[in-house]
Amino acid sequence: MSRSPIPTWTFALVAVRREDQFLLVQEDKKEKPWYLPAGRVEAGESLVDGAVRETMEEAGVPVAIDGVVRIEHTPASKDNSRLRVFFTGHAIDDRPPKSVPRKDTLRAAWFTLDQIRQLKLRNTEALEICEYLAAGGPVYPIALLAPKGSAPFAATAADQRG
Repeated sequence: MSRSPIPTWTFALVAVRREDQFLLVQEDKKEKPWYLPAGRVEAGESLVDGAVRETMEEAGVPVAIDGVVRIEHTPASKDNSRLRVFFTGHAIDDRPPKSVPRKDTLRAAWFTLDQIRQLKLRNTEALEICEYLAAGGPVYPIALLAPKGSAPFAATAADQRG
């Protein structure tokens, strides 16, 4: 008996760090809260590519992804689920964050932890992740998200055999 596939909404969220500051975006939603650059990964797009694209679209800052902080899978119902991957990254140039509204964000800016604590945040999650990273919390390699059958997995198994 075959099972029906479960549609999964997949999101990439990025904690972009520059020394003691983190990049946040002000959302164009009720009460205009601040949050990490984040959004849904598009069909055919890798998680890392989605993270880079969303950060550029929302914050106007080109980034390189450094690692994975957390992977969450939440079965929302019997009909769908949600997958969120929290990445760390760094800006690849000195371009200032966007200051003109576009799509779902009004602007972006760099903030220290003390400044983030003073902002109206969507929820405490952005602050918690920034505090975690500032305290030296572990960041896991992007290789955790390797596509099926990729060489690093095969090479690791061969190295262990011989």
